[in-house]
Amino acid sequence: MSPTPSEESIEQEISQQNVKRVSCTTVLTLAYQSLGVVYGDLSTSPLYVYKTTFSGKSSLHGNDEEIYGVLSFIFWTFTLIALFKYIFIVMSAADNGEGGTFALYSLLCRHARLSILPNQQAIDQKLSAYAMERSADTRQSFVMKSVFEKHPKFRQGLLIFVLLGTCMAIGDGILTPAISVLSAVSGVQLKITELHENHVVLISCVILVVLFSLQHYGTHRVAFMFAPIVTAWLLCISGIGIYNILRWNPHIFCALSPTYMLKFLKSTGIEGWISLGGVVLSITGVEMMFADLGHFSALSIKIAFTVLVYPSLILAYMGEAAYLSRHHEDLQRSFYKAIPEAVFWPVFIVATFAAVVASQAAISATFSIISQCCALNCFPRVKIVHTSQKISGQIYIPEVNWMLMCLCLAVTIGLRDTNMMGHAYGLAVTTVMLVTTCLMAMVMIIVWKLQIFTAVAFLVFFGSMELLYISASFCKVPEGGWIPLALSLIFLTVMYVWNYGTLQKHQFDAENKVSMNRILRLGPSLGMVRVPGIGLIYTNLVTGVPAVFGHFVTNLPAFHQVLVFVCVKSVQVPYVCEKERFLISRVGRKEHSMFRCIVRYGYKNLQQENYDFENTLVSELVQFVEKEKESGLGPITEESSREFGNLDIEALGASEQTFNDPSHEENSVQSSHDIQVMKSGDEQLENSLPNEESLQILKARESGLAYILGHSHAKAKKSSSIVKQVAIDFVYAFLSRNCRGPDVVLNVPHTSLLEVGMIYYV
Repeated sequence: MSPTPSEESIEQEISQQNVKRVSCTTVLTLAYQSLGVVYGDLSTSPLYVYKTTFSGKSSLHGNDEEIYGVLSFIFWTFTLIALFKYIFIVMSAADNGEGGTFALYSLLCRHARLSILPNQQAIDQKLSAYAMERSADTRQSFVMKSVFEKHPKFRQGLLIFVLLGTCMAIGDGILTPAISVLSAVSGVQLKITELHENHVVLISCVILVVLFSLQHYGTHRVAFMFAPIVTAWLLCISGIGIYNILRWNPHIFCALSPTYMLKFLKSTGIEGWISLGGVVLSITGVEMMFADLGHFSALSIKIAFTVLVYPSLILAYMGEAAYLSRHHEDLQRSFYKAIPEAVFWPVFIVATFAAVVASQAAISATFSIISQCCALNCFPRVKIVHTSQKISGQIYIPEVNWMLMCLCLAVTIGLRDTNMMGHAYGLAVTTVMLVTTCLMAMVMIIVWKLQIFTAVAFLVFFGSMELLYISASFCKVPEGGWIPLALSLIFLTVMYVWNYGTLQKHQFDAENKVSMNRILRLGPSLGMVRVPGIGLIYTNLVTGVPAVFGHFVTNLPAFHQVLVFVCVKSVQVPYVCEKERFLISRVGRKEHSMFRCIVRYGYKNLQQENYDFENTLVSELVQFVEKEKESGLGPITEESSREFGNLDIEALGASEQTFNDPSHEENSVQSSHDIQVMKSGDEQLENSLPNEESLQILKARESGLAYILGHSHAKAKKSSSIVKQVAIDFVYAFLSRNCRGPDVVLNVPHTSLLEVGMIYYV
């Protein structure tokens, strides 16, 4: 019985379709839909950019030269970073149609062996999503690869750097709802002057609570409204911008000259430099353009940005600057003041809805980031709920959702000021962009094989701009900038300690696995009573027999008729299709009835609660046994594996069967659902009948399956440093006790679960 298609296959198909040529109508449709998902955060920036920029001492001046200078900075920052860097360059570095920090890191891991995932295999490189252009290394790419491959500390440093950008992106997901909703709601004070600030904060908190409370329903139920809302918002602010330009200052176009940036810095000095921390808020959300690439196509996102988003936002900023040039007294409330009286309330309502859309996009992106971190062993296990069976990436994480809500409410109530939120927001945004710039420079050298001069020019040009804004944002640390730093430090500690503890656990398992020679000496029954049924032993190892098996049989010398060592692992690709998910191997000789099943997922794949794993696994085992019979070689023992080594299986007429390197203990066969053996006459009849071992597996399936999981506890050695003892004995132990258990993540039936307790010292 073939398994029911799960969401992973749909995700894979969508991801593959995104990178193919599509019709003009499809591209335009995707471009329209991307407005609601990708550009919500970016399009709401005009609500608070000028207000935050002029929140310092420079607001005491507010003359035309300063306003022109700020507009010039906004225009060139938006043009160079958002348009040239992200749209024209970074968008080209997609990983099988996926974007974001992890996509760049994944590309580098595959091309330069930077992966920190411990159980990777050479056969993983045969995955269709793993395809790489095998171009010759340049001298620069070879040197850079060698440096990272020879120095593990450099790989760890790169991991920490990537995690820092990831933590700042999570901080973005906390700050975006707070600043967007509070900025939108605060505009009502212009019409209802008696409304106290506490009431504005209360209304904002109510909206945030409702927003987070509705997350478990999934965004697909209201997503159809997102694109019209953002489209209406962009048309509103661009129309108001044109109105303000024509009415207040038609010569505002002169401010686009870069000379006004120099005049601004010259006249304002240090205060002008510090105020650049507000200017950078104009490009908040550009990272989301790249991160959400997998939901659409690169072409559709580029069209939406260049045709509507870019001109609308530029007109909005120019119109607001034109209004400010004639109303210096309105620097702290310029956006709503610049709205014509006749359309104020409609624009206010659209602004509130647009802020909710921006918040939703940031929350959904945070869920996606956490899910990817879990897949790469960089975040404790959490419950991931799939809210849509059709839309890729629509997930809900309860623990993270309520954590985000509490932090958003704390920021909103604690700061109560969009200026201070803007200072925190700017530091988080610029840090993520700098991480992307550095990773892109490495991609240019290692993946694209460009000359080092090109990569250095890219790094220096864009990196210097981002460092300028980071330095300005750092000056605002006492005024709110400390928030993303504190949050990032907490998340970074959690991620790194969890990753370190997980790697140490895998190292312990690898060093203490049961010797294959010992298994072979035990005879066909392995020295135990073999009871009917199939025993599934979950392990992190892709080779050898795990120590949990030896620990189990030592205390209970009986086991199931068929043993399967199951390893669920992630690989450095975004998706693994179902046809390539299972990798079946035989452990030991045929009479042992021991197998290994490696289940491979991409870092954006999602495990399904309704996935028929048991029947699929049995089907894969039967296919493996049948194909082993068809190969004509019979059962392959460890000794014959060493004799055969790597064989040309196509010459044997079984193109799906592959054998590992002679140093390996197992012989691997990659299974497929599409294999059909077409023969005629007696030969067809003979091969259509299942062999004895297949019947044995099916009979064992009828007797039932048992799941055996190791319940291990980490302890730091007494000789370890104090830092390591605190990290392992307290932080990692606390996270292990309070995160989701592996049985929950793997959807193991509790009625069939056996746990084996172990303690390992690191």
